[in-house]
Amino acid sequence: MHATRPTLYGTRHAVSAGHYLAAAAGFSVLEAGGNAVDAGCAAGIALGVLLPDLVNVAGVAPILIRMADGTVETIAGLGPWPASIPADLFMREHGGKIPNGVLRTVVPAAPDAWITALERHGTMGFHDVARHAIRHARDGYAVYPLLAENIRTHEADYARWPGNAAIFLPGGRRPEVGEKFIQSDLARTLQYMADEERKAAGKGRLAGLAAAHAAFYKGDIAREIAAFMEREGGYLTMADLAGYRSRIEPAVRRAWRGHEVLTCGPWCQGPALLEALLLFEKGGFAGMAHNSPEYLHLMAECIKAAMADREYHFGDPAFVDVPLDRLLADGHLAGRLAEIDPNRALAGMPGPLLGRNAPAQYDPAERSMPMVEADTSYCAVVDRWGNAFSATPSDGSWNSPVVPGLGIIPSNRGSQSRPDPNHPCGVAPGKRPRLTPNPAMVVTETGGVMPFGTPGGDVQIQAMLQVMVNILHFGMEVQEAIEAPRIASYSFPSSFAPFDYFPGRLAVEDGISQATRDALAAKGHEVKDWPHRTWLAGTVEVVLSNPETGLLAAGADPRRPAYAIAS
Repeated sequence: MHATRPTLYGTRHAVSAGHYLAAAAGFSVLEAGGNAVDAGCAAGIALGVLLPDLVNVAGVAPILIRMADGTVETIAGLGPWPASIPADLFMREHGGKIPNGVLRTVVPAAPDAWITALERHGTMGFHDVARHAIRHARDGYAVYPLLAENIRTHEADYARWPGNAAIFLPGGRRPEVGEKFIQSDLARTLQYMADEERKAAGKGRLAGLAAAHAAFYKGDIAREIAAFMEREGGYLTMADLAGYRSRIEPAVRRAWRGHEVLTCGPWCQGPALLEALLLFEKGGFAGMAHNSPEYLHLMAECIKAAMADREYHFGDPAFVDVPLDRLLADGHLAGRLAEIDPNRALAGMPGPLLGRNAPAQYDPAERSMPMVEADTSYCAVVDRWGNAFSATPSDGSWNSPVVPGLGIIPSNRGSQSRPDPNHPCGVAPGKRPRLTPNPAMVVTETGGVMPFGTPGGDVQIQAMLQVMVNILHFGMEVQEAIEAPRIASYSFPSSFAPFDYFPGRLAVEDGISQATRDALAAKGHEVKDWPHRTWLAGTVEVVLSNPETGLLAAGADPRRPAYAIAS
């Protein structure tokens, strides 16, 4: 197996991010003396500018932080439904569907999440970390192939709203690869936050951060957002914005082979990564050859089981009692493994074992392949002191309107709630959707740290599992582990409206041999071919510190324009 890029090694710090200019922003902050949190926020905010089709500055930004002293916390970075939205709105008035437009808007969380991280663990101010994003929005950057492809695919969606068309179809046409892409309104919005911070400069760093936060959530930006929502028939108000702060929640932690694997809580799909990993381990993958039919079959069936439990139980723990300890306990894992036939794929997804939720009737999708939501990006940082940062900012830009003059789309992540309020992640006022973005981290048995994550919707935990096992079990170099061919199951309802379900569907990258594909098909998997290193397979970024060698290793996935930098 040969990687197309080298693993990058350094002795001081490293960053990996979903766009090379975002990685450069984070690295610039590290070189200027900032810590991993400062650098991660710089890279994360920049991703909202540099990947405007996939990440929105006013979207979501779940963050997982581990400081060098062992402090671990998650900043949810996910806003709730507006307080005034009726829980039965979509069932009663929209035929059980969540339509495009402002009705899917939840409170924008990303600006608060970045500022909260800086307040709690950073050393710099808002302008110090946002200046790179401001420059790229103001001065522009080159359109790259995936951005051009997404605009081409969603041209009609962008054309639906004048504000979106002005940004993504300038002059009434699609931008081509290599042209300069400028977002002047977004630059002014971010600069306004920085200017408000500067006015409070004499009162200290925290006062400046508070002023930048107030500019978005209580000042002119909030007023423009709320007025636009009212004009468009949305439910988001000034009160929703003014009262928002991201929840600070403990990480979900489980031991594995002397390592400790950390994820965010069941308001996202992170704990399903832990369940799939523990099932895969107990299922005996260690005795199987890498990417052999037996190995990939077991992986797919473990993923189905973990995603089934995600479907039956995961939701905002402030509203739903999610039985995580029971789901990750040996007894439940044994029950799930007993359902796995080593010779035959389960046609759909298994039913619930804990008995709390009766299995719903899920109709297979009529399309031949899923409607892929190509949103989300990721950034990972480890600094010279051993602090580690992992964040997965997100929110696409073609299914909701841009606020005129601001260049932002208030988070449309309501698309990941279920229209039925009785579902664990069903709509309710003040309730958070169940998020696909899920930053993760491993604390290694030698005391190192490995922040890692990816975009990819429901493929995220699947790609993350494969890369993690490639590194920590098979001993691959970071870049080789990232570039190794992958699979993904679609044998469970999608997290995105209209919640497509493809029983038995298994996508396989073409780096996996035809003989293996045939063997998987013989076991009952409906094998669908993916092209070589497709962006559909996720884009995993990794930074790994090794106290024994004193080196940091960093890698970035060539499936999208992601890059790593180490020094």
